[in-house]
Amino acid sequence: MTAHPLQLDHLVISARTLDEGTQYVADTLGIAPSGGGAHPLMRTHNRLLNLWGGVYLEVIAADPQAAEPADGAAPRARLFALDDPATHARLEKGPYLSHWVARVDRPKRLSTWQAQYPQRIPPIVPMTRGDFTWGLSVPDDGAFPGWQGAGDGVLPSLIQWDTPRHPSAVLPETGIALKALKAAHPQADTVAAQLRWLGAAHLIELRPTDGAPALSAEFETPDGPRTLA
Repeated sequence: MTAHPLQLDHLVISARTLDEGTQYVADTLGIAPSGGGAHPLMRTHNRLLNLWGGVYLEVIAADPQAAEPADGAAPRARLFALDDPATHARLEKGPYLSHWVARVDRPKRLSTWQAQYPQRIPPIVPMTRGDFTWGLSVPDDGAFPGWQGAGDGVLPSLIQWDTPRHPSAVLPETGIALKALKAAHPQADTVAAQLRWLGAAHLIELRPTDGAPALSAEFETPDGPRTLA
């Protein structure tokens, strides 16, 4: 395990539209995500829901109002595989818990760590949303991070915030707490090895499966236990 174990930063719900994703979360957890904003570089936008303990839930979708690059260059691929035809096909069936993001706290510098291990950590992309700025590990093709052919959303993206204020600090309290983040993967041993190397194995319960990779999150809400998948 790395000398600086990672912290859970946020969970990601992918959706065709923000309204669809918001409704899915509201129907399941009893409270609708709100606020958020646009990520100009990635041509995405989001809404957020606060969770207990400095963690939040993000609903993300392609932003239909996003501007194309001013220099006429081809836009970069959207993050979290949102441009992937396989993702489009899955989103036809509805929003789902697609991914999670782990936080790298200072004094460890995410950009330096990535430069030391470029085969293990995707490039760090500077991003903005309103007053917030951060660096996020994003493969050049917009895919989920992987390791030795395994990933598919089960391995986390890495984030480091540039500003001392975290988004959870400005979101309304909800009384919702994440109890457990769980995953199943056909290459569970490979995924587990990378999670240990990252210092993130303690953040997720992983089991092998003969089926497709999958994530689920269990919550305590004011109305009782609920699960997003």
